[in-house]
Amino acid sequence: MKLITEHNDQQLEYITEGSGGKKDTYIKGIFMQSEKQNRNGRIYPKRIMEKAVAQYDEKYIKTKRSVGELNHPDGPTINLDKVSHIITELSWQGDDVIGKAKLLNTPMGLIAKGLIEGGVQLGVSSRGMGSLVSKNGKNYVGEDFVLGTVDIVQDPSADNAYVNGIMEGASWIYDAAKSSWVKQEMIEDLVRGAKKGKINEDLLVKQFKDLLF
Repeated sequence: MKLITEHNDQQLEYITEGSGGKKDTYIKGIFMQSEKQNRNGRIYPKRIMEKAVAQYDEKYIKTKRSVGELNHPDGPTINLDKVSHIITELSWQGDDVIGKAKLLNTPMGLIAKGLIEGGVQLGVSSRGMGSLVSKNGKNYVGEDFVLGTVDIVQDPSADNAYVNGIMEGASWIYDAAKSSWVKQEMIEDLVRGAKKGKINEDLLVKQFKDLLF
């Protein structure tokens, strides 16, 4: 499976909710889009995105674990020290996924708030795992797509829009028993080293376990 990220080129709405001395800042807008070919020629079929959004809602939003980061990391894992917000809602409006997220009082959340208050236009970018399938000269996100989170990003283009892009990272393998992702290339490097006699079997097992923890 590939790490797939999508930058959304739609502007977000900033909302302050609360009363008295306690007020929360939210971002709201189009978080993801389906059935629309993006600038890199990729398409998310709606039925695949509907399934991924429903699974994310059930597994993360309802259990209050739907956190995202300020800027994308290099892999699919959530880094708690980089968390800036928690996604509170994902709903459908036509082919668009409308999202709402509360900025947290974490270091990265406070940075995001400061940027907003300073007039910086931030965007969002989904992060997930899946494969790409080529059909009739177009690339479609495959049936195995899993939504990981939606991060806050800032990626302006020359015309003051936001770049709608996709990044295909390294291949990752999910270890369900450990609930973690491992780079396929790392495993292959260890296996190649063992075959060449550069790594003994015991060390190979230890290094493999280190990748999973």
